[in-house]
Amino acid sequence: MSEQASPSEPRIIADHLVKRFGAFTAVDQVSFTVGRGEIMGFLGPNGAGKSTLIRMLCGLLRPSGGRALVAGIDVGRDPEHVREHIGYMSQKFSLYNDLSVIENLRFFGGIYRVTGARLAARIAFAIEMAGLTGREDTLVSTLSSGWKQRLALGCAILHQPPVLFLDEPTSGVDPNSRRRFWDLIYALSEEGVTVLVTTHYMDEAEYCNRIALINQGRLVALGSPSELKRRALHGDLLLVDCEDPGALLLALERAPHVRDAAPFGSSLHLLVDHAGDDLPAIEAYLAERHLHWTRIEPIMPSLEDVFVQLVEATVPKGQPP
Repeated sequence: MSEQASPSEPRIIADHLVKRFGAFTAVDQVSFTVGRGEIMGFLGPNGAGKSTLIRMLCGLLRPSGGRALVAGIDVGRDPEHVREHIGYMSQKFSLYNDLSVIENLRFFGGIYRVTGARLAARIAFAIEMAGLTGREDTLVSTLSSGWKQRLALGCAILHQPPVLFLDEPTSGVDPNSRRRFWDLIYALSEEGVTVLVTTHYMDEAEYCNRIALINQGRLVALGSPSELKRRALHGDLLLVDCEDPGALLLALERAPHVRDAAPFGSSLHLLVDHAGDDLPAIEAYLAERHLHWTRIEPIMPSLEDVFVQLVEATVPKGQPP
């Protein structure tokens, strides 16, 4: 999907949002907008404040400070009205396992006050979208996780909300099912639905039009995946393949030409100023210490590299991220 921003016709406006729980500030002065049909991804470590922020925008938590508008409705003043204009789904989204597919859809249709011919049409849409045609009477407890996920999405959009919140919706789902789920998100976006999604999967974040990186309750960075990659590293990235990455990591952390070194699977990623100048110097540095490698070469940064750099940049030295 092409990256695009939709600054006009904002569907979500967060203006210096704050949420405190006693002395603890979970969300700290966060501001952003999300346009019509835009897919905004939220990334951040566990406990960063992503879910708290979504719950405020859904009208489930009252902000301690700041202001938020969702579908033109003030979240703090009229949370009940907000919930009529949004869809919400998470990894803990509760389908009723002892009910059939069709019974779940009818139940959620009743919650959203969708009735008559419109309900019949929306149920037919949800069944086709979830790939459950012919399985309408199947108990939900017998469905695979991928089918449950798509059915849960169908339930969340029965009332055709203009804004959809997805809080870790694909956690624990296999990669193929996750990809099919994102195809559905793209289709909703093309229809003008605004989607805000939190995820721990870096490949999913690449699918978003823009990404907001949250750490310790604060907005650390905001931009498209390509913009964040350009802005975050301020240098070049090298891939190092070797048989003993632990030994090389210890050595390279002290190397004069290496600004940062981090494990990446069975390899290492090195941040340097200029790959063309620094790569030969790093090879010489390792050779002097009789350390062996199979490959060192420049690579394009991934969102995981960006995530690590930006999070580490916001954490005071000596404090865990």
